[in-house]
Amino acid sequence: MSKLCEVNLGVRCSEESFWSSCEVWINKAHVLNKRLCGVKESNSRTLCSSFEELRYTLTVLTQTTDHELADILPFIHLYTEDSVHKAKEHWSVGVRTIIPKVHSGANVFKEVIVKDLSRQTVTFLPIEETSEGHIIPRKSNIHQIKLEENADECVLSLHALRPDLWYSDGVAYPKLSWLSAELLPKLARWAKENKSSDFKSTLSLLPVEKYSILYQELKNKYKEIVKVWPEVTDPEKFVFEDVAIATYLLVLWGEERAEKEITIPQSFVDLGCGNGLLVHILNNEGHPGKGIDVRKRKIWDMYGASTHLEEKAITPSASFLFPETDWLIGNHSDELTPWIPVIAARSSYSCRYFVLPCCFFDFCGKYQRRHCKKTQYREYIDFITEISEACGFQTEEDCLRIPSTKRVCLIGKSRSYEEPEGELAEGRRADYIRGRQVSSTSSTNVTQEDHSVDNHHGDRQGIPEPGSEWGNGFQPREKTETVRNCAALPRDLVDGVVLKVARALLVLTAEAGQEKNHTMLRDTNEWNAGGSLSIHEVAELLDQSTLHMLKKECGGLQTLLKNSHQVFRVEGGRVYIRDCRNNKRPRQRTRVHPKNKSQISGVLKTRLCWFHTHHPHGCPLSTEDCLFAHGAGDLRPSTRPLKKLKN
Repeated sequence: MSKLCEVNLGVRCSEESFWSSCEVWINKAHVLNKRLCGVKESNSRTLCSSFEELRYTLTVLTQTTDHELADILPFIHLYTEDSVHKAKEHWSVGVRTIIPKVHSGANVFKEVIVKDLSRQTVTFLPIEETSEGHIIPRKSNIHQIKLEENADECVLSLHALRPDLWYSDGVAYPKLSWLSAELLPKLARWAKENKSSDFKSTLSLLPVEKYSILYQELKNKYKEIVKVWPEVTDPEKFVFEDVAIATYLLVLWGEERAEKEITIPQSFVDLGCGNGLLVHILNNEGHPGKGIDVRKRKIWDMYGASTHLEEKAITPSASFLFPETDWLIGNHSDELTPWIPVIAARSSYSCRYFVLPCCFFDFCGKYQRRHCKKTQYREYIDFITEISEACGFQTEEDCLRIPSTKRVCLIGKSRSYEEPEGELAEGRRADYIRGRQVSSTSSTNVTQEDHSVDNHHGDRQGIPEPGSEWGNGFQPREKTETVRNCAALPRDLVDGVVLKVARALLVLTAEAGQEKNHTMLRDTNEWNAGGSLSIHEVAELLDQSTLHMLKKECGGLQTLLKNSHQVFRVEGGRVYIRDCRNNKRPRQRTRVHPKNKSQISGVLKTRLCWFHTHHPHGCPLSTEDCLFAHGAGDLRPSTRPLKKLKN
């Protein structure tokens, strides 16, 4: 029996955190191995308290004889002279199915996972299952991860049985070098951090195999949209994100049809559909439905007549109920997000919903935090769950596999009350909404008008008449999107902020952190690069009226500073003077792509150099090397084409 030369990593962790890190690899292998869609662990784990029981379990799961297990058992470190009599011996044996993103061949890849709970050791025994259900044990690729306690710290080690026979396809069977260089350090880091997630693992409500197969099919089917994407948004992100969301819904709905034994595809309405790609995919895949958004996008005209999209402002009211619709979708629906469970509940008893919260909105206006011990995102997910339950839904939570930090979805498939109890449920629903609106009003000191929810229909339990609104104070987004990236702020305000912040940085010395006055700065020969301030410290330099204007912009003060990238460098929440000597370009620049040549030349010398005008030492670069003009005489006309004015 040969072993891989031991790869050892010192790690300070407890036994509990070691097992916690191993569980991540066992249950979420795709986190590290990007060629995997995921793994599926068998529902049953066998607990063995005796050596004979363990040996019998392994022979059954691997379909091998005692003779074939003879050299495997000593490697697993299970068999010792007193193992049969040792009272503390305790093993857990399970099986996981490995699901590649691209599957080739008829066999299914599996691993028998043996945890020696008394010795902190986990061993992986690869097996393959044929389409007929026969098990083929592999004699190679057997490996083990172990935690050993030393005097100073624990040691995490990797071992392999028969490394000379090791086979690797880079997917289900990784290379030994990958296990030692990638997996082991990651396990060590997870064990040290011992962080527990506030959210469920991805795709916890779906069969991962079906999701993986369908996602690859849809990705290949709709990848050409990336090439013709007419929007200003990143096509790589938005196209494949909507493909992933569509895949999730299609698998979810497929499972629902199988459960209810129906064949008719579910209908849907996507509220706040944006670019409409999700609607386009769902329509193409056979589901009747439409998308509604306040503003039409350029790409809408490219989908064709089979994709149903409407340009309309949505206001929570009896005019926007969908009694014939099976599912309501809220994909990053912003101010509509808290209303979607309400609209679904009031549309019909059978109406379900799927919502993917993003920006934090209450029924009317921005959501105000209530729990400082939770993250803002976790708190908002809990808030939408609270609304869902108040509306009478049994709410499920899952995590999508999309390129976004906001990827937790909530699903309301069934109700917590029977259909005859609908009137009582509506009363509880209306009371909850009214309570939130009153709370929101009192917290923002906004006076409610006389036509509040209390006066609707004269009956607090009844749904209002068609055309009346539930959302007192609700403001749908404007049809024309407002630019709020600080670009529209008055020029004198921006220049004043830049000058004030720069002067504050220049009176700081990087070495001692002590202040100098401007006279002293002018008397030194070395160009002053200034010190650094946190965003909070910079905000304290500004008056309240300026801060109030910046607060209305996306990103606020930090966005303004980043926009002024000629002067500032913002990193890790701190602001620095940009030392343009580090960005100095040689006069003989490298070859520029013809597509970008006009863009670069159009920027050069069309603006005055801030340092030449305002820095006490002037610009550290020469006129030839600086990308900006040293005085009005150095300015050049821009070569950028003028934008066409709209009629």
